[in-house]
Amino acid sequence: MSSQPIAMNVTDNAAKRIAKLIEMEGNPNLKLRISVSGGGCSGFQYNFEFDENQEADDVVVEKDGVTVLLDNMSLLYVLGAELDFVEEMVGSAFKISNPNAQSSCGCGSSFAI
Repeated sequence: MSSQPIAMNVTDNAAKRIAKLIEMEGNPNLKLRISVSGGGCSGFQYNFEFDENQEADDVVVEKDGVTVLLDNMSLLYVLGAELDFVEEMVGSAFKISNPNAQSSCGCGSSFAI
């Protein structure tokens, strides 16, 4: 029996923050869409946006009542990654720990494969 890799792990902190942001938006139909595009200081960058629409080919990750969407192309770059929400003295932000990234920039929003 072969086990399929997890598309993306969503931590408890990330799920709680997503739920709070959706509550603040006042639209319970929102889902967090994560995509990868060319750019940033390391070659690729993560994009986060809320979306009401789920496309037929989206990969869906659900955690504690929230939904994270990944398109198939972005999934190739983040397969097995972890989405977390971290709060530090310099600020708070979503952070992706990506096992596929060879390197990433200091701000953590871009990476290289």
